[in-house]
Amino acid sequence: MPDPDPLDASVELMLAGDEAAFREVYREVQPRLLRYLTVLVGASDAEDVASEAWSQAFRDLHTFAGDADGFRGWVTTIGRNRAVDHLRRLNRRPTSPEPVEDLVDLQDDADVEADTLGRVQSEAALALIASLPPDQAEAIMLRTVLGFDAPTAARILGKRPGAVRAAAHRGLKQLARKLPREP
Repeated sequence: MPDPDPLDASVELMLAGDEAAFREVYREVQPRLLRYLTVLVGASDAEDVASEAWSQAFRDLHTFAGDADGFRGWVTTIGRNRAVDHLRRLNRRPTSPEPVEDLVDLQDDADVEADTLGRVQSEAALALIASLPPDQAEAIMLRTVLGFDAPTAARILGKRPGAVRAAAHRGLKQLARKLPREP
């Protein structure tokens, strides 16, 4: 039997109205949600879409029942729906990533070189995933980056688990072809 999710207790407290638990759950879920939304709407709009998603999640929290994994899936579904609405309003798909200069906001005690390299590599990976067809990019983000199982990713996308697995597989094959052969 798998180990219980350490966030399960916080989700339970959050559902009982504990504000500190909500903050803890937010701090745990937000970074992954933001990476996913960055692929969907671009770095410049991801924060706004995430804010809309959290606003709706907070408003509708009384309708949620489940554990931490269920909550992650629920918030991701809300985020995806807000992203789709956002793209419909703009009638576009993101065309270029944010400049690296806009993404580097380091604290004084940070290892500037390592942090900058990590951010550039992360942004490059997200841009590479975003260059895939939307169904493949979403499947890879949900399965590989966010770590959802196929049934959860399928619920988020409104598809069958096999279709999500196939899209992720096709996308990963395309990514492998796009990566340089040399390390």
